[in-house]
Amino acid sequence: MSTSDAAGPADRSQRQYNFSAGPATLPLEALREVRDELPVYDHVGASVMEISHRSPAYDEIEASAREHLRALLDLGDDWHILFLQGGARMQFYQVPLNFLPEDGVADYVVSGRWGVKAVAEAERVGGVNVAASSEDADFSYVPDVAEWDLTPDASYVHITTNETVNGNQMTDDPVLDVPVVTDASSEFLSRPMDLEGYGLIYAGAQKNVGPAGVTVVLVHDDFLQRRTQPLPTMLDYGTHAERRYNTPPVFAIYMVEKVCRWLRNQGGIDAIHAINRRKARMLYDAIDATDFYRGTVDPEDRSTMNATFRLHDSDLEPVFLQKAEQEGLLGLSGHRSVGGVRASMYNAMPEAGVRRLVQFMEEFERTHG
Repeated sequence: MSTSDAAGPADRSQRQYNFSAGPATLPLEALREVRDELPVYDHVGASVMEISHRSPAYDEIEASAREHLRALLDLGDDWHILFLQGGARMQFYQVPLNFLPEDGVADYVVSGRWGVKAVAEAERVGGVNVAASSEDADFSYVPDVAEWDLTPDASYVHITTNETVNGNQMTDDPVLDVPVVTDASSEFLSRPMDLEGYGLIYAGAQKNVGPAGVTVVLVHDDFLQRRTQPLPTMLDYGTHAERRYNTPPVFAIYMVEKVCRWLRNQGGIDAIHAINRRKARMLYDAIDATDFYRGTVDPEDRSTMNATFRLHDSDLEPVFLQKAEQEGLLGLSGHRSVGGVRASMYNAMPEAGVRRLVQFMEEFERTHG
């Protein structure tokens, strides 16, 4: 990293600290491997972006990516690992299309912007019960599971374990009487997960797992067997669980394999979770240490991945963001729907990056407070 404590604008020809919510920062080690392998991959005479998705070389890449995911999450053979396209937004529709009969009801817990979007897509398919929502408080908290108004015999319960825009996160994985489906996009592989209650987990790769272009879907075989029929071939999870049906996003999956291997080399999910908690604590301590900054989420529900906050004077926020970028602290703008500041601290964000942000915040307060 070229970013330092030295005065003056950062050298943008050098790598800076990228706090973007996604596409997000990737492990530098993985990027260097890609740089070296990109012209010719593994003695096959062509780039990984040029080889056939039916070739032995690609088969090995995809098999290795699945092996790493199984090891990281301790997945048994009763879990299918799918590499799909269309992002989490496609899953908003694909999940109910597969598992919500026209005469059925699915429960949705809404703790932020993406939960709202998921509800809207599910309503195109069947009945939706919003079992709980924190919209009444601008999604500043996560509804307590004890207060969820669940439907008897619901097809599934959909949650968003980490709301990227609003900056809140569930701390426990619910185990209910019906399968739980989660959008885990912005926290996937960042913390240990208790998979007992889940039927399906989906995550866009561009936060913690790789570049944009592939969505990782984990579906338990028991839940897979509940899907409705008939279904459009490409939108049927069973199609992809059975075999590789279409040309996959080869390069994105190649990157997933590298990032997952990097994560295992860091010590796995327990090890990265400890680092993520330190990073989050460092930043939230800085926010709470002064009235100059104000967090937007109740402390007990704050996300370790996406810290959202405001300045005491909103007119200072554009200045803060501009100066931060000049200092090599990139991607700190809050989502356009909520404004403010958002620092995304995904797995590949080093602790040094968060420390540099805190130093910048202290200096900015000193000169503008």
